[in-house]
Amino acid sequence: MSKYTIEAKGMDFKELNELIHEKLGKTDEFVINDACGQRYIGTGIQEKVKITINGYPGSDMAAFMDGPDIVVHGNAQDAIGNTMNSGSITVHGNAGDIVGYGMRGGKVFIKGNVGYRVGIHMKEYKGMFPVIVAGGEAKDFLGEYMAGGLLIVLGLHSKGLPVRDFVGTGMHAGRIFLRTEKIDPRLLGREVKAEKLNDDDRKMLEKYVGEFCATFDMEKEKYKILSSPFIKLSPFSLRPYGRLYAY
Repeated sequence: MSKYTIEAKGMDFKELNELIHEKLGKTDEFVINDACGQRYIGTGIQEKVKITINGYPGSDMAAFMDGPDIVVHGNAQDAIGNTMNSGSITVHGNAGDIVGYGMRGGKVFIKGNVGYRVGIHMKEYKGMFPVIVAGGEAKDFLGEYMAGGLLIVLGLHSKGLPVRDFVGTGMHAGRIFLRTEKIDPRLLGREVKAEKLNDDDRKMLEKYVGEFCATFDMEKEKYKILSSPFIKLSPFSLRPYGRLYAY
């Protein structure tokens, strides 16, 4: 497998992305060293290629991405996976706000915490099924206006709930799995309900938690995670705003 290494320290984001697109089809893997805030890495790429980033990529990484596998050894900023169609994103640190905004397919695994409005407008599209797994905690408005796919928040190092306020506000499809025994209904959007996982949910949880743990070399933790209590959040209605926008 051929690799193309880019020393990104001090490099403008336009120069970096132009270089990546210029070399597409000529290498199997890009290795980007000393990334520091460069935006749009991987955006719009429609080829099966691996991009390894050592450092801290900027916002909108992997926006509109359709195929690549991106691995970040560091933290990631906001809006990663924006309207992503396929491929994978693996972040070995934390990630910022609106992870997976409008995401339509592929997988995003974040080892640490995530910010606000993760999974907003996330949807299933033409058989594609988007998945986001966060190993840490998520802040307010998780799954806002969610229209499909799966969000899992594990809260592995949390002393309390793995989420904050307004979870699932406006949600009208999809599922959210939270690693907790119960949740105060006041933290939830009015459009969602909390319930126990059924057999199909449990199979889905085992599949993606298994992949998450394998990705981050956490096989010892996998059995502890899966033996923990989980709740599922799902919408009351597929059309929560039907009376507002239709007669």
